Amino acid sequence: MKRWLDNLEARAGLVALVTRCRRLVIGSYAILILMMIYRGVAVESEASRIGPMVAFVLPLVLFLPSILARRARGHAWLAFVSLLYFAQGVMVAGLPGQLMRGSLEALVSLALFAGCTGYARFRSRQLKTEA
Repeated sequence: MKRWLDNLEARAGLVALVTRCRRLVIGSYAILILMMIYRGVAVESEASRIGPMVAFVLPLVLFLPSILARRARGHAWLAFVSLLYFAQGVMVAGLPGQLMRGSLEALVSLALFAGCTGYARFRSRQLKTEA
């Protein structure tokens, strides 16, 4: 795996890889937040809908400063958090009538995971070569 990543880095260049990974992170991050907002609003409960929406969205929103500041460490931690959304998506996909929504959530969270891990790796290597 390391050899494959090193070859990819040599072929494409760090700047291009960092840019691609950042685009993937921003796109999947935005889609996942929108999905969680929709999920929080669509909760069929007599109680307030704000509570579930905050529970779904807050873990993602906490990483917004790291994404905006382009911190590799923040992206690495977001990759770990995205796995929780993947597990949630897989569980939702197993519910009757929720296959598409759960599968989409799992796929978007996997895209976020891949983008974050790629960004953390390539950005940290880019910073080391610049120093």
